[in-house]
Amino acid sequence: MRPGSRARLAALAALASLGACAGRPDPEQARTCRRALPTLVPAGARITVLRTGSGPQERSIRIDFAQEREGRTPLPRYAVCEFSGMSRTDLSGLTSDRGPIGGAALYLLKHYYLDTPDAALAEPGAG
Repeated sequence: MRPGSRARLAALAALASLGACAGRPDPEQARTCRRALPTLVPAGARITVLRTGSGPQERSIRIDFAQEREGRTPLPRYAVCEFSGMSRTDLSGLTSDRGPIGGAALYLLKHYYLDTPDAALAEPGAG
């Protein structure tokens, strides 16, 4: 990590915590959402979860994270995962700071990635 990167991450975490909502998101929903994060960043980027909290809609959570790449300043990012009423962990929508994930990509993510060993290994730790 470059000098000053830790200070930047600490500042990002402090800013993210200012917007924290009351209540804790469901741990299984948070796990599902964290497993989707690696699909939102370039290959080789590291993810540091800064905050996990309630999302803007009912049955949604928001994860604020930093995207880190060698030789670059950490980039603040976020993802909002929405869950259907069908089951507690049925991901029904994924939006990042770069926009929503489309239907086909969401389908592939749900059915061919989230419950795999690769997703479990790539899951960033809870923040």
